[in-house]
Amino acid sequence: MKWKKFTVHTTTEAEDLVSMMLMECGVEGVQIEDNVPLSDADTKGMFIDILPELAPDDGTSRLSFFLHMEDDENSEAENDNKTAASTAGLASVGETGEDNSYSISDRIWKQEEIDELMENVREQLDKMREYANIGEGRIEEGVTEDTDWRDNWKKYFKPIQAGRFLIKPTWEEIPEDCLKGIEDGSIKLIEIDPGTAFGTGSHETTQLCLKSVEKYVKPGDTVLDIGTGSGILGIAALKEGAKMVTATELDEQCEPSIHDNCSFNDISKDQFELYIGNVIGDDETIAKIHNRLKAFKKENASSALDNEEKEAGTDIALKEAPAKGYDIVIANILAPVICMLAGKGVVDSFIRKDGIFITSGIIDEKLEDVTQAFAENDAWEILAINTQGEWCSVVAKRV
Repeated sequence: MKWKKFTVHTTTEAEDLVSMMLMECGVEGVQIEDNVPLSDADTKGMFIDILPELAPDDGTSRLSFFLHMEDDENSEAENDNKTAASTAGLASVGETGEDNSYSISDRIWKQEEIDELMENVREQLDKMREYANIGEGRIEEGVTEDTDWRDNWKKYFKPIQAGRFLIKPTWEEIPEDCLKGIEDGSIKLIEIDPGTAFGTGSHETTQLCLKSVEKYVKPGDTVLDIGTGSGILGIAALKEGAKMVTATELDEQCEPSIHDNCSFNDISKDQFELYIGNVIGDDETIAKIHNRLKAFKKENASSALDNEEKEAGTDIALKEAPAKGYDIVIANILAPVICMLAGKGVVDSFIRKDGIFITSGIIDEKLEDVTQAFAENDAWEILAINTQGEWCSVVAKRV
């Protein structure tokens, strides 16, 4: 198999921003190479025995991604067969008997699709130059037949503790010093295999959201998770006692990972429902979000009235409970998108009075833009601004 390799030459201060942009454009995984040593703060809560030896940090970073090229007329059929095997839970085995199944989907890219993607990436890099130091911003191209890169990242994804959550890769063991906490409930275990989706718990933006989930989500809450990625934040909300999560995601490639992660954590479809679509201007998706909450409220009202009837021994007319809005909305995306979500008639239409809107994915240079967007909509009152590294989280209340 041949893969087109693209490497973006940027700076360490911009690597997170560029990585998130690439994934927003449709890239299914990013390999980051830099010489920044891990600090004590970085390694706190990470269970790593030996740290790698690095050359001196020169402030540069290399972000590589790989696209499976269409190399013959049978490529599309082979890709369909692999997708079908993956859906059925089977390994994809080649003629030689080699297991060709991978944690990251083998999408085959046509040349015109690659050209369109790279044009978009170059446009986004040019826009970033206006507010971030991305360094060269040069894109290096090459071809490789090496496929080990797809699973090499697993060596560096170790159990991470964020607040009282322990985020554990499915292939790792629970650290011994966490066993007692998990047993007595003081530590909440989340098992994750992100696959192509954003959200391993290691990124500052995800950790900021996890801490807010821990603080604001209450038992019985309804939660809307916009841009759910791997599903980690919605799963965390359910671990905190939320009754129901509705999640949205633009990238349908994330769907298998999200369903797998729910399964790893014993979460049913009744608890976590995913819709592929946009909450901004997508009427079909917006209707689904509202209708699911309405159905949930009605079902719970019916159950409550049934119990009341049994206790009172009288007939009580069932009244449809109004879906006034979700208790919690979470959006760990990017600052420009959060600015749109904070505008009038967007997230404020999904959330009840006094409901909490948790946002992150905000690089510090863009914090003022986000706070201004909230300030321009009198539906919001900012409760907290939290920071970790160069990333920020804004928590607001619907007033």
